[in-house]
Amino acid sequence: MTLGRLHGWLCAVSCGLLLLLLHVHGQDSASPIRSTQTGQVRGSLVHVKDGELSVYTFLGIPFAKPPVGPLRFAPPEPPEPWGGVRDGTSHPAMCLQTDMMMSQVSKERKMIVPTISMSEDCLYLNIYTPAHAHEGSNLPVMVWIHGGGLVIGMASMNDGSILAATEDIVIVSIQYRLGILGFFSTGDKNARGNWGYLDQVAALHWVQQNIAYFGGNPGRVTIFGASAGGTSVSSLVVSPMSKGLFHGAIMQSGVSLLPDLISDTADKVYTVMANLSGCEAKDSEALVHCLRKKTEAQILAINQVFTMIPAVVDGTFLPRHPRELLASVDFHPVPSIIGVDSDEYGWGIPLYMGLDHIIKNITRENLPAFLKSRAAHMMLPPECSDLLMDEYMGDVEDPQTLQAQFRELMEDFMFVIPALQVAHFQRSHAPVYFYEFQHQPSFIKHKHVRPSHVRADHGDHAGFVFGSDFWGLKLDFTEEEKLLNKRMMKYWANFARHGNPNSDGLPYWPELVHDEQYLKLDIQPAVGRALKARKLQFWTKILPQKIQEIKRAQDKHVELY
Repeated sequence: MTLGRLHGWLCAVSCGLLLLLLHVHGQDSASPIRSTQTGQVRGSLVHVKDGELSVYTFLGIPFAKPPVGPLRFAPPEPPEPWGGVRDGTSHPAMCLQTDMMMSQVSKERKMIVPTISMSEDCLYLNIYTPAHAHEGSNLPVMVWIHGGGLVIGMASMNDGSILAATEDIVIVSIQYRLGILGFFSTGDKNARGNWGYLDQVAALHWVQQNIAYFGGNPGRVTIFGASAGGTSVSSLVVSPMSKGLFHGAIMQSGVSLLPDLISDTADKVYTVMANLSGCEAKDSEALVHCLRKKTEAQILAINQVFTMIPAVVDGTFLPRHPRELLASVDFHPVPSIIGVDSDEYGWGIPLYMGLDHIIKNITRENLPAFLKSRAAHMMLPPECSDLLMDEYMGDVEDPQTLQAQFRELMEDFMFVIPALQVAHFQRSHAPVYFYEFQHQPSFIKHKHVRPSHVRADHGDHAGFVFGSDFWGLKLDFTEEEKLLNKRMMKYWANFARHGNPNSDGLPYWPELVHDEQYLKLDIQPAVGRALKARKLQFWTKILPQKIQEIKRAQDKHVELY
């Protein structure tokens, strides 16, 4: 090869390498640009861990058309393409919700909430990806679904930057319609309901089609969520509409059997809507037509009556009740992590539901009447209240002990027993890893109002998964808590990578099999066995038998007349 030709060849190779680097790294700068199937988006460079690590954030990417006008109370449709480069540097508007509830949460947690607008046009997602990631990196993907009783919450409440940077994974956080806009149903073809769940399915389709552009592997997607987000994850596991869209699931303090978040029928919500809407509708078609004309303010006014709202068995997203789908294995099993906090009903939930002052005044004298009223709310015959009293309170007289036992009763009913039931249904068909988070965070800012006996309250685990508080606010971890945070991020990321949370250097987390082993997540993690075995027997065997006896006695009584 002559010197001239060698020089030309070297130039060509150099130019080729330069072009390759430009292609691989895209816009490796403070303003990265990535492509999607509907257009380009510009993100931001964010430094975490005191500048040690960097991530790119892409905020407010649309995964569906705005669900307004004729798309209100309708399935989501694919997003429209856009020209130029879309700005992805600011948080998307949150879905319509009662801001009073969000204000209460922030007030009790003594947090300064960033100003984020609210709109019915809210079907957007956020992406957090390691700065080195590029198309072809094939990093595991974790899709976060926020909680909030299906009535409040937003994608931006949990910042995925630290988790993405530390564990070298891609985090996607999605929004979905909430309250009546997300879950109103007429129970027929005019509005089948579960719009919020259909939004989640649409977001997962978007991830399959686009996440590779951000360095993610569409063949290695794990969905995870807490509270109603965990319920969403669990519901996606049993829904035929989401089959093949993810490969692992993590349900944190929420599953598809949470009693307040699933209903066989649309009757209750439909009746409330018909009464409060001011629509003089003769049938469901006319009611939907009228509701589509309501302003956002009018919709919000109706929304305020719901502190939570249930999804429904709609025949499409949920062909049958999740319990039936799980029992018949009429779903696509995937490896799962399922878990609860040790004091799910310790403080936040009763406060949110307006029951905290009532619980503080429980005595042996007023408890029977209170339990009867709660039994009705729990859709249990009033006669069951005596059985609940015997199981949880026995002969206890001390008011504080009675109050603690009532909180345990409610946490078992609402969270622990449903989680164990789902875990037992699923473990025969795919690996299940169960945990109980037990640590009382040192950094809680409301110690003056939060009772000292509450260890891990509902949602306390989330900061240890993300490494930050709501809206990315820094948590003042102790040295021991830093290790717990590091371990939990590693467990979650290992599971996203391999479908198994274990790896060298971590305390071993056994699979939930017939010896009923689970992990106690605390400063010193330990393996436990048969969590709440007696209570599980009570709720799944003894109580249902009692209910059957009551029904038989009532039927006999009716026959006599």
